[in-house]
Amino acid sequence: MASAYDAFSEGIELGGLRSRSEIRLLICYLLKSLDAPVPRALLNDAVLQEGLANYFELNQAVEELLANGNVRSFEQDGEELFSVTETGRDIAELLQTNLTRTVREKAVRAALNLLTVYRREKENRIEIQKTGAGYKIDIGMFATAADKEQGNSFLSLSLFTSDAMQAESIKKGFLKDPVKLCDVIMSTLLGGE
Repeated sequence: MASAYDAFSEGIELGGLRSRSEIRLLICYLLKSLDAPVPRALLNDAVLQEGLANYFELNQAVEELLANGNVRSFEQDGEELFSVTETGRDIAELLQTNLTRTVREKAVRAALNLLTVYRREKENRIEIQKTGAGYKIDIGMFATAADKEQGNSFLSLSLFTSDAMQAESIKKGFLKDPVKLCDVIMSTLLGGE
């Protein structure tokens, strides 16, 4: 399918999408591939961090897909989430080869990584507070959602850093693999190596 370049190209990397129809198709493909509700910010970040589409074109495409019934939007816990409808899923199945393999793989990989971090943020608690001497990082790990609601963490940890950049690095490191932190602490406390 030859698409006219009808989308703004500011911020798009080489190989990115410059056609509005391709951008709409990418959104349907992403939502179909993830097969889970996706927050707007995560959808934006997955496409934008790879330079696959222009921010304004991406958000315009989402609005068009909502209006056409290819994507649905709903609110959960004060957050707008998107999922693909059957029509959008059919479009993605039928036309996915119109997107290059590289574009599909980049978008899905970025979205999966972001979705993993998003879920870890929901399942765990990590808060950064500025103090007089720097920054305090409070980490809480929970066995269940009910435990999180009640504040019953099975592991709580407080750390102090001198600057915000170091605090954010710790947060990213924790969200990258929270189970690893728990394993190391438990193994150390139980006398393992």
